[in-house]
Amino acid sequence: MEYLDFELPIKELEDQLDKCQLIGQESDVDVSDTCKQIEQKLEETKKQIYGNLTAWQRVQMSRHPNRPYTLEHITNLTDGTFLELFGDRNFKDDKAMIGGLGKINGQSFMIIGQQKGINTKMRQLRNFGMANPEGYRKALRLMKMAEKFNIPVLTLIDTPGAYPGLEAEERGQGEAIARNIFEMARLKTPIISVIIGEGASGGALGIGVGNKVFMLENTWYSVISPESCSSILWRSWDYKAQAAEALKLTSFDMKEQNLIDDIIPEPLGGAHFDRETTFKNVKEYVMKAFDELKDLSTADLVAQRMDKYSKMGQFQE
Repeated sequence: MEYLDFELPIKELEDQLDKCQLIGQESDVDVSDTCKQIEQKLEETKKQIYGNLTAWQRVQMSRHPNRPYTLEHITNLTDGTFLELFGDRNFKDDKAMIGGLGKINGQSFMIIGQQKGINTKMRQLRNFGMANPEGYRKALRLMKMAEKFNIPVLTLIDTPGAYPGLEAEERGQGEAIARNIFEMARLKTPIISVIIGEGASGGALGIGVGNKVFMLENTWYSVISPESCSSILWRSWDYKAQAAEALKLTSFDMKEQNLIDDIIPEPLGGAHFDRETTFKNVKEYVMKAFDELKDLSTADLVAQRMDKYSKMGQFQE
C-alpha cells in the first residue's frame, strides 16, 4: 500500500499494530490490550484525517496510484460480461479511450471511459488517460451505435485532460470534443456519467454530458488542474493548494453549485481501501439513475438533458 504525505500518521500506526501483533504471535506475552489501543487510535486518526480533507488533498486522493481505474470498474460492474469495441473508423484505435458493451444487473449498457494504465509500460500505452481526437470520435461512434439500438450509455471519467500534442491539434482535437458535446446533448438514449478520478477540462466534458452526472467522493471536476492554474496565476506550481481551494473543484463544491446530480460515497480512506464497497456503491447509483430514466420518451430524455445544462451558472444583466 502506498501512502500520501498526509496519510503518514496512519502508516505509522499501522506499522505499530503489525509489530504489536507479531510480538503476540512470536512470544507468550499478552499484547491484546496494547493492540486494541493502537486499533482504536488508528480508527480515530483515520476519521480525523479523512473527515477533514482539503481540496488539494482530495485531488491527491483522486490520483492515488492504488485507486481503481476504468477497466477495473467495468470488470466489476459487468461481472466480466464486457465486450470491448475498437477504432473510430477514420484514423486508428485510441488506447486511452476504451468502450464496449456490457451488462449490469442484466441490463445492457454501452460503457465508455478513459484508462490511465496501472504501471509505467501500460501508462505509456494508454497515454496516461489523455485521449487523442480519434478517442473522442471512437466514443461518439459507440454512442451513436447505442442510440441506434436503444442501449443506455454509461461514461466513466478519469483524465488529466485531452492530449495537447501538436499531432492531436492537427487532427482536430477541439473539433472532436465540441462535436461530442453537441451530439451528446441531443443523443436519443439515456446517458449516465460518473467521475471516478480526475475530471479535467474538455477532456472530461467530451464524454461527460449526461442526463445524470455523479462524482465519487474523492474526485475533482474543473476547467483546469490546480497545478496549471497555479502556474498561470502565480507563475509557479507552489500555489496549487490555494488554486484547488479557489477553483471549487471537489465533489461537494460541484453538488453545492448544482453542477452534478449526486455524490457517490467512498469507504473510509478512499476507493482503494475497499474496492468491493466502491464498486457496489457505483452500481447502485447507476442502476437507480437508469430506473429513473428508462421510461422517459426520447423527446423527454433530450429535453431533460438540455434543460439540465441550460440552468447551470448564474448571470446578471
